[in-house]
Amino acid sequence: MELGSQIRKYRNEKKLSQEQLAERIYVSRQTISGWENGKSYPDIHSLLLLSNVFEISLDQLIKGDIEIMKKEISKEDINEFNRSSMIFTAMIMIMLLSFIPLVYFLKAAGYAVWGVIALATVAYAFKVERFKKRHNLRTYREIVSFTEGRTLDELESAREDGKAPYQRVLCVLAGAAAGGIVAAICFMLLK
Repeated sequence: MELGSQIRKYRNEKKLSQEQLAERIYVSRQTISGWENGKSYPDIHSLLLLSNVFEISLDQLIKGDIEIMKKEISKEDINEFNRSSMIFTAMIMIMLLSFIPLVYFLKAAGYAVWGVIALATVAYAFKVERFKKRHNLRTYREIVSFTEGRTLDELESAREDGKAPYQRVLCVLAGAAAGGIVAAICFMLLK
């Protein structure tokens, strides 16, 4: 994080020692040293006092840290989304491929086992959808951009906003087609 180097830089610009700065913001010299070395971070009250002493905005004081924190959060979100998406994809494949063998070999118990697999798949689907909603990911291009760690520019975003309703219709039709195929297979098996 850059906050410690920011404090050191502005303290040196004001030609203040750690002791002098500590007196002005009502902390110990060791506390200032800890902040500058990145061992600890000031609370919000201390940040406000620092920005007053340095005669800069709070935004200027912590800007570098905010940018680094955004990148870290973004990496964590990308990893979480990729992991959840891969698990969801695997569960969809298992659900689709296991139905016929389960029903054929286990008869009625196969339906129960398949139902449990289907419920787990639906639970992961909801988890992925909540994540997409939280990060405003509606179209395929937005999802791909997110997984690559970038955002769409204004023009690309406007184009994707226009595509969103059509992609929803296509998703519903694809889901209906998949459901129809599974229903047809079940009907054939039960005859």
